[in-house]
Amino acid sequence: MTSSLSDRVAHLTSLCASLRADIVTMIAKAGSGHPGGSLSAVDAIATLYAYVLRHSPKNPHWPDRDRFILSKGHGVPALYAVLAHFGYFEKSELSSLRTLGSRLQGHPVVGTVPGIEACTGSLGQGLSVAQGMALGGILDQKSFNVYCMLGDGEIQEGQIWEAAMSAAKYKSENLIAILDRNRGQIDGFTKDVMPLEPLVDKWTAFGWQVKSVDGHDYAQLLDSFAWAQQRAGSPKLIVANTVKGKGVSFMENDMDWHGAAPNKEQLAKALIELGARPE
Repeated sequence: MTSSLSDRVAHLTSLCASLRADIVTMIAKAGSGHPGGSLSAVDAIATLYAYVLRHSPKNPHWPDRDRFILSKGHGVPALYAVLAHFGYFEKSELSSLRTLGSRLQGHPVVGTVPGIEACTGSLGQGLSVAQGMALGGILDQKSFNVYCMLGDGEIQEGQIWEAAMSAAKYKSENLIAILDRNRGQIDGFTKDVMPLEPLVDKWTAFGWQVKSVDGHDYAQLLDSFAWAQQRAGSPKLIVANTVKGKGVSFMENDMDWHGAAPNKEQLAKALIELGARPE
């Protein structure tokens, strides 16, 4: 039975509060990681895995599955939390993040946990990988889509625009990029480091169809993914406007939390704000 939009929004609201608690907990335990960009991205990633992607945790290499590439690899705590929730590995493994010998490394690595489609972390490369997968699907006459999440600072990289031109040239209509537009990067706000606007005009000029949404509004996210699946003829970009550190008041829009772990007291405060019980 297909759930109603209100049911889906309620489900995602509850799920993402839990995933946010998992993210700050695993980063606090590791003593390192990137909470800001993980918390801004988790709503879109969870929406994808819950209601958009064709995927099978029991058969992660299913040839006809949709692919998801986390190009902004430092946000991988969000992806690990989602993959664990959907059964790709045991949730208890989240506590091993960034520890010696762990499968959960600080950036996505193929061949570690199931569900990781590409090694990412060197910013700017994920979109090229996704474009290659999308082209392969077209050449093999497959029907899967390739979704790729990008970061603000990442799209300052030249390789992003090479991939964007390639995707438009080859009409990769099965390629759907999501920009986690939290307006921040490691050195500060993008408007101060390297301004990105007018984003929609730039991507449109490169031959992409573009839609801008509130990246924390589940109804808008669901609508934007449906829009992207229905549009033909060229690649699509969803600009998901988000807040870095979303959900934890003292992390929101504070670039000091781009790559810092909360201490015990800060973790307890974050978990209370997220409606979770501190350990």
